[in-house]
Amino acid sequence: MSARSARIDWLLFILLGFMWGSSYLFIKIGVDQGLPPFTLITLRLAIGFALLAFVVAYAREPLPREARMYGHLFVMGVVNIAVPFALITFAEQAVDSSLASVINSAVPLFVIVVAAIFLKGETITVNRVVGLAIGFVGVAILVGFDLQDLGSANTLGELALVGSTISYACGAVYAKAHIHGLRPMIPAVFQVGFALVIVTVLAFVFERPLGVSFTPESIVAVVWLGLLGSGLAYLVFFRILGRWGATRTSLVAYLLPIYGIALGALVLREPIAPSTLVGAGLVIGGIAVVNSRFGARPLFAGRNAAGVRVSTEARRP
Repeated sequence: MSARSARIDWLLFILLGFMWGSSYLFIKIGVDQGLPPFTLITLRLAIGFALLAFVVAYAREPLPREARMYGHLFVMGVVNIAVPFALITFAEQAVDSSLASVINSAVPLFVIVVAAIFLKGETITVNRVVGLAIGFVGVAILVGFDLQDLGSANTLGELALVGSTISYACGAVYAKAHIHGLRPMIPAVFQVGFALVIVTVLAFVFERPLGVSFTPESIVAVVWLGLLGSGLAYLVFFRILGRWGATRTSLVAYLLPIYGIALGALVLREPIAPSTLVGAGLVIGGIAVVNSRFGARPLFAGRNAAGVRVSTEARRP
């Protein structure tokens, strides 16, 4: 790669972190401006799907030929988009966007746990165990342990964010096990498309999307989430993925809480609690230990001694 091309890749990497990290801010703006959760998700997915479908059609990307693959992509649309998007959006009705970004950045940690349970031969190493312990302490600090507050909207929102993180992790492992032989843009466009159908039905069943009143702020939030968070970010992600590979690209996970905390404080004046900074530091530190080369000695492995590596790519709201 030329020096100029390398600089462009780094700029796109930073831009990718910004697009995904800022999504939590605009979800918060959307729900605070009165957009019902399923309606907000439907609108952003419709814009994102239109962009992705145009790119796939323009590039004449080959479509899957096996019917079973469409079934796997439907599951991915549920687990990787519809469920976590719904949980995050509902949670941000009560939880700050900065906290949402930090909790959701723990996806790589949950991927390791889910992969160890469901993938044969997934290697458990010393650095992964130590990184998991550090990261999960951070998540525990972020969520808190106040038993008297368990039924509050704030606590339920935090638990919903943990649920979205687990859902993203399940999606990553499911993709590793079942999504093979496809050009990178195909899983993206079909996941978004299937999720759009599902969430649109839910919006019309539980909400009144045609009767929603829009404000300038809510329009900006929907357009930003659709064009950037659900559309352009995929295009940038797959360019970087093709040039850097999954491991290096997954480092974008470090940027999400940084952007999330900074934008929440600057735009919405969200308070930055010490527990948020401590929890974020532990989550980021845990991810760093998991991805480090030190302590990579296996503690034990599954039946397949060769092992199966799982991408711990960051997930976006």
